[in-house]
Amino acid sequence: MELLTFLNRTDLHKTIRNSVKAIIIRDNKLLVIRNTTGGDDWYLLPGGGQNHGETLVEALKRECIEEASVEIEVGDILFIRDYISRNHEFAEEENDAHQVEFIFHCTIAPDAQPGMGSVTDIWQTGVEWLPLKRLYEFDLYPSQLKEVLAQGIPDRHNIYLGDVN
Repeated sequence: MELLTFLNRTDLHKTIRNSVKAIIIRDNKLLVIRNTTGGDDWYLLPGGGQNHGETLVEALKRECIEEASVEIEVGDILFIRDYISRNHEFAEEENDAHQVEFIFHCTIAPDAQPGMGSVTDIWQTGVEWLPLKRLYEFDLYPSQLKEVLAQGIPDRHNIYLGDVN
């Protein structure tokens, strides 16, 4: 194979995006980012993409300020998940994404009042607290967290969730 042909192969230009997410629980409620598309609400944990030269902890602190106007203390890593879009329900809209998410247990000051940040994603329409016992009622992603977090932060669990949505 010629060098130029090798360098132009499209599979060499595909990347895996690192992302960080915060699980913040207060008063048996989970802090989430509300997003809206087509009139439907769906929810994500606060967080986002890691920038080059940024640690996971730095990225998570930045993202929580940007999206939810809240400073956090980053604790232990709770979960890691792959998200390979072609394997899930949004494959038609986004069939080439591969993201690895590092999900941390985080805390905020007791008097902190999260709200819309200054640098939000295009679908973000709010910041909310969802009751842990009612997570199954909401379109929360990754959806596997609904069952895992229904009782709060688990003492023992598998850290790697797999390729889930």
